[in-house]
Amino acid sequence: MIPPFVGPEWLREHQDAVVADVRFYLDGRSGRDAHAAGHVPGAVFVDLPTVLAGPGSDAGGRHPLPEPADFAAGLSAVGIADGVPVVAYDDAGGVMAARLVWMLRAVGHDATLLDGGLAAWDGPLETGTVDASPAVLTVREWPTELLASIDDATDRGNVVVDARPPDRYAGGADALDPRAGHIPGARNLPARGNLGEGDRLLPVDELRARFAAVGIDEGTPLVSSCGSGVTACHNLLAIEHAGLGRGRLFPGSWSAYSRDASRPVATGPEPG
Repeated sequence: MIPPFVGPEWLREHQDAVVADVRFYLDGRSGRDAHAAGHVPGAVFVDLPTVLAGPGSDAGGRHPLPEPADFAAGLSAVGIADGVPVVAYDDAGGVMAARLVWMLRAVGHDATLLDGGLAAWDGPLETGTVDASPAVLTVREWPTELLASIDDATDRGNVVVDARPPDRYAGGADALDPRAGHIPGARNLPARGNLGEGDRLLPVDELRARFAAVGIDEGTPLVSSCGSGVTACHNLLAIEHAGLGRGRLFPGSWSAYSRDASRPVATGPEPG
């Protein structure tokens, strides 16, 4: 399998890859409009809410994993096929596009993030939309060994990390979910902290030190969460890149946990 992060030089050397633009904004801006205004030449747009997530619910959260058949159909429609690697990017250092990469890698499909995102692409941009030819992507079930439940996320035998910014983790104002705070015992590991200058991924030794500070070492039983299972994927890819294993994703993350009134909530800057 290809590495979870590559630079633009890798993309130039692998012209067979499908480039996927996965821009998504929590403030309501249109990722599709941003794509049309300028994207890596040939990149197809993958809509996170409709292709990379199923319908939201209290139990599943805001962005639950879609049904495998729906996921395969959505990607097939934009030209992503069996046996063809995918390079995904956004304009936020990859913390949104990581969702697509993690999902594809979870089912055994070669996929990687463009390190640095759109800003790292030093060639011309293309405008408008790309008319992709439909392809065939085999339906594969989500592997249970890479997924964590809400009970796994509260099991103190696991190291649980929360990829949200520190203010949301600590319990600051949060209009996205019904309660503010974090899962008791979860440790804050903001996804954007994996990035350095130019939104490029930190060197491996710095990543390993960052992860060790929250209790992650090789073989650690790890559960990765965030607001709704999106930026948590960036932490998982960075942890894999650092040679520390794959961990498990809690797809519902805080958006599911906070909707269960029977679950306690912790606030403040430290695990509670």
